[in-house]
Amino acid sequence: MIQIENLHKSFTLHNQGGAVIPVMAGAALRVEPGACVALVGASGAGKSTLMRMIYGNYLAQEGRVLVGGLDVARAEPRQIIKLRRETLGYVSQFLRVVPRVPTIEVVAEPLLALGVAPETARARAGALLARLAVPERLWSLSPTTFSGGEQQRVNIARGFAHDYPALLLDEPTASLDAKNRETVLQLIEEAKARGAAIVGIFHDEAARARVADRELDVTGFTPGAA
Repeated sequence: MIQIENLHKSFTLHNQGGAVIPVMAGAALRVEPGACVALVGASGAGKSTLMRMIYGNYLAQEGRVLVGGLDVARAEPRQIIKLRRETLGYVSQFLRVVPRVPTIEVVAEPLLALGVAPETARARAGALLARLAVPERLWSLSPTTFSGGEQQRVNIARGFAHDYPALLLDEPTASLDAKNRETVLQLIEEAKARGAAIVGIFHDEAARARVADRELDVTGFTPGAA
């Protein structure tokens, strides 16, 4: 479902005379349906960079990033938009939404974009919000007014609203209390059970040990790393 082959990435600093900074060379990864691979390595090793390349936020200089058969490294914008709508979900650490949109609509949006009936989409959204202990009295309010922990739970609910065949998870249990942490780990396990291929960053070692089938140390893909 997710396959990376000989991936290279560098950044050009246009405000510093066009200096080129290589950040990744020869990265390789394969994630089968129902498996979770955890990216590990020191801060700055390239975990988030690799995740963003899979999602199509960063372009590769060389190599392939295959998600469901589509090479994200060479795909057209419309193809990447379709991939994100139907196949590839991304739970980031930060919630970014249009202000004044009610929380229930924020979580239901991935399903509504797929043509799911509004009643069905909102019912699924409500079930996830309740499971993640977001009080129902908040569902009609914009999550931009919520605390950091509440926003994170809304973000997780949104990311799991649609049964994406592939998922990217960036610190999904960070800053959660024990009860909500357990809920998120259960959601990940359920996604694996239905066949989702997952790539994640988990600084929570116990969470990583529980849900990851194997680890990939990205330090080996960092140019100049010892």
